[in-house]
Amino acid sequence: MKYATLVLLTLLMFSCSSVQLVDNYKNPDIVLFHANKVLIVGMAQDRDARVQFESKMLKEFDKRDVEAMRSIDLFDVAFTKSEKSEEELTEVEQQLLDKDFDAILFTKVIGSENKQTFRKRVAEVDYFLENFRDDYLTHQPIYYEDDYYEEFTVYHAETSLYCICEGKERELIWRGTIDVTDPENIKKTIEDYIKLVVFALEEQDIIFYKDKDDEVTSL
Repeated sequence: MKYATLVLLTLLMFSCSSVQLVDNYKNPDIVLFHANKVLIVGMAQDRDARVQFESKMLKEFDKRDVEAMRSIDLFDVAFTKSEKSEEELTEVEQQLLDKDFDAILFTKVIGSENKQTFRKRVAEVDYFLENFRDDYLTHQPIYYEDDYYEEFTVYHAETSLYCICEGKERELIWRGTIDVTDPENIKKTIEDYIKLVVFALEEQDIIFYKDKDDEVTSL
C-alpha cells in the first residue's frame, strides 16, 4: 500500500515532467537507513552530463547536511576508460571503507526504446462522431500526413542505493526505476530526475528525512 501511495504521489507531482517513477524497491529488512558518507556515481559516457548530475545531486546532500562526494572527484579518467574486474571493484569498495564511506548512490541508463503516439486532435473534433462520413473525414490524414504519428524515445534509468557498511554484506537498500521521455533540455531533465529521487528517498526514510527531529538509526 505504501508503495502504491508513493507512486501515486510521484505521478501527481511530476505529471508535467519528462521523468516518472515506474518501479520502486526498498529492502524489507530496512525501516530507516542513515548514511554518514555517500559516494555519488552517475554512470555516463558524456562527461558533461555526468558532472552536471553528480554536482546537482551533491547539492541536495549538502542542503540536508549529509556528507557526500562525487565519483568524478574520486575516480580518475583512467579508471572509467577501462573494464574493471571483480577483484578490482572489491579493492575499490575496501578503499571507500577506508575513507569512511558507508553507502553508494549509483545511477545509470539501462535501456531505451522508441515509441509512437497519435497526434492529438482533441481540440479539433468531437470525440464521439455519429456517422461514418464524419469519422472518415476527421481521421483520413492517417493515410497521407507523415507527422500524424509522433515518435519519441523513452530512456529507462535506474538509481540504486547500496550499503558498504563494515562487517556487513554490500547489500541493496533501495532501487528506483525511472522513465525519462524524450529529454530535450538536459539541465531540466537532470533537475527533475534528482527531485524525483530525493522525493522517493524522503518518503521512505532513506538518508533524507522530512522531519529532522525524528530519531534515525544506522545499520
